[in-house]
Amino acid sequence: MSTVIDLRKELKHLYKPSAKQPEIVDVPPMQFLMLDGSGDPNTSKEYQEAIEALYSTSYTLKFAFKKREGIEYSVMGLEGLWWVDDLSQFSYEDKSNWHWTMMIAQPDILTEAALGAAVEEVKRKKDLAALPKIRLETYHEGLSAQIMHVGPFSEEPATIARLHDFITQQGYTIYRKHHEIYLSDFRRTAPEKLKTIIRYPITKQA
Repeated sequence: MSTVIDLRKELKHLYKPSAKQPEIVDVPPMQFLMLDGSGDPNTSKEYQEAIEALYSTSYTLKFAFKKREGIEYSVMGLEGLWWVDDLSQFSYEDKSNWHWTMMIAQPDILTEAALGAAVEEVKRKKDLAALPKIRLETYHEGLSAQIMHVGPFSEEPATIARLHDFITQQGYTIYRKHHEIYLSDFRRTAPEKLKTIIRYPITKQA
């Protein structure tokens, strides 16, 4: 009999927030496959290569665990951490100076050894430039504020402003990177139907 791991069910409170009202959640340490890069995600070849490497490795791991261990789980969606070196230069119009870490959550059963084997298997089938840079890392956001954004990415600023206001009103301040969780496949979903979780780790104001 196979074992089933359902991260979406276990972490439902983190992946189904309201689009009407921001909320505060406590995010536990989680394992991710990660890849770093920089540049406009709409035009960056590095960004496209990172996504392909993350998904190829994630699916290879999924099938390997099912075949060898009898463990089944669904591949989680893409997530991203976003930032710029100088916040005074941040712009939604010019994304050329953006830095990012793209990532996909993984079950706790994943080990460095399993990742290494999966990377080698992917390498035998595909020539992916980003594959050597992929890593397994535990990311702990802890106390965070989040909200669901429904609609195109270009309309995110208004939702982000609401979340910022909520954080301030609750007596907190943002202290780590802007985090987005993509619940829709933006390659196949109409912009007005896109669902994106926006999350910020927070700490009490001094």
